[in-house]
Amino acid sequence: MNPHITIVTLGVEDLQRAINFYQKGLGFPRIDNSDNIAFFQLEGIMLGLYPRDKLAEDITISDDGSGFQGFTLAHNVGSPEEVDKTLAEAVEAGAELVKPGQKVFWGGYSGYFKDPDGFYWEVAHNPFW
Repeated sequence: MNPHITIVTLGVEDLQRAINFYQKGLGFPRIDNSDNIAFFQLEGIMLGLYPRDKLAEDITISDDGSGFQGFTLAHNVGSPEEVDKTLAEAVEAGAELVKPGQKVFWGGYSGYFKDPDGFYWEVAHNPFW
């Protein structure tokens, strides 16, 4: 298998709300015009949004999951100041601040927000990259 990820698809409760959050709130560039799914072209990967119940149906699993899903999404930026600015922009767009930007054990600076569908995003500055 070629080791790469092409698309991360999030199962969302309200597709239009999620589209507004990512497109208008965070400024992600949408690349389709569908009413049933949304794709955003990011650097090196695409983000897909699809109704949660339909995604569960496609996978052939129950749509009764709750709580922490066991993964996070990450957005790396060039400085601690950019971390704080990005976290503020996400909150302004409707996210919930989970952990403010702060120095972290691995030597960088990061914080977390939760998007309107409960997906956790880390915003980080890694001075070693």
